[in-house]
Parts: sequence; C-alpha cells; structure tokens
Amino acid sequence: MRRQLLPVVTMGNFTSSPALSSTSCVQYVKEMVSQNCVVIFSKTTCPYCKMAKNVLNEIGATYKVVELDEHNDGRRVQEALAQITGARTVPRVFINGKCIGGGSDTKQLHQQGKLLPLIEQCAPCCAASHSDGSGSGQFESAK
Repeated sequence: MRRQLLPVVTMGNFTSSPALSSTSCVQYVKEMVSQNCVVIFSKTTCPYCKMAKNVLNEIGATYKVVELDEHNDGRRVQEALAQITGARTVPRVFINGKCIGGGSDTKQLHQQGKLLPLIEQCAPCCAASHSDGSGSGQFESAK
C-alpha cells in the first residue's frame, strides 16, 4: 500500500521547515525527560493537564511543560509519547526519568503522600547538573 503525504494544518501551529521524524520526536522526548527532573507533556485546554500542574504548583515543584498544542510537531511528539509510555493521552508526567502517568495519577500520588518524596529524590542530581533556571527540575519546598 502506497502512503500519500498530505500537508497537516493545525490551528496555532506553523511549520516552515520539514517536520521532525518520529525517531527525532522520540529523541526529543527522551532529552526533555533526561534533562529535567519533572516534565509535563500537556495541552493548554486539557483539564487533566491543569490538574497535574495545579498539584505540582501546590507542593512548590519546579517543572518543565511542553504544550503539545503549541508545539510545531505536537502531534508527532504525542505519538512518540504513546510509543514510549504505552498511552497517548495527556498529560504525560515524568519524574526523575520515569512516567508516573497522567493528571489523575499525579493527584492520587499526591493524596497518598508519595509525590513529594519522588520529586525530592531527584532534586539533588538535577539541581547540581542544571543551573540555567529554565525548568531544570530544581525542587523548591512548599511555602
């Protein structure tokens, strides 16, 4: 079967250069996760994404957000997340290199008192290796 490539037009996204390959998107996800203690792959209008961000804000965590609906290759990155985690839904929340799940999972871990310890485990390694202040995974205690 011959595949025909059609242009993809997504509201709010303009791609002037060729899109990333699926291999490049997998690599992009792996780099984001390895360079940041806490990463949320999110969409700006998703209520579960907002839930995960609110939980992390509540405990004072610093995290990196990749908004897929504002990313030029958001659809491909989401497919890469499905390949890596086995789930294509957002958010996909990673702590210390491991996917902990989505918004409900993040909230449940917090309610069980398990989220904060996970973040505290990765703070020393990430804080020491990244000092650019751009969501480097440094942990700040809740006020």
